[in-house]
Amino acid sequence: MPKKKPTWQEKLNDSKGYPKVEEIKGGMSRRWGTGTVVIPAPVEVDQLMRKVPRGKLTTINEIRQALATKHNATIGCPFTTGIFAWIAAHAAEEQKQQGKIEITPYWRTLKVRGLINEKYPGGTEAQTALLQQEGHSVIKRGKNCFVKDYENALFRLDQ
Repeated sequence: MPKKKPTWQEKLNDSKGYPKVEEIKGGMSRRWGTGTVVIPAPVEVDQLMRKVPRGKLTTINEIRQALATKHNATIGCPFTTGIFAWIAAHAAEEQKQQGKIEITPYWRTLKVRGLINEKYPGGTEAQTALLQQEGHSVIKRGKNCFVKDYENALFRLDQ
């Protein structure tokens, strides 16, 4: 009998032994320098994404910084933080399909420079609609969509 594929919610709640703080080494040190990196648990990323209120925004880099501060690390892992935000977004959509109303507002978490994450559920079109409903202006540059003046709506995660 084939193994049942885990739900997004199960993936979100599977900490796999994280969070973990490790020394920055190997190829990662060429880009990020020396010090320590925190590899967060998926639910930690989700918890930070849930903090962002309607009309406000955050970025993956803001989340990484909050995680680094929380765990006394030099940086938050750029790879796992992005992956775990993606899992949180899909888990939220899964919950929405199950009729839950209070879901993680993943559309408020942007990539660098206010870039909308095309890998979130519904792609840039769905997120653009959700962001516009909250009063944000979205501009298209080439094939990418950005929230105009996103910096003015940034929410401090250390509040």
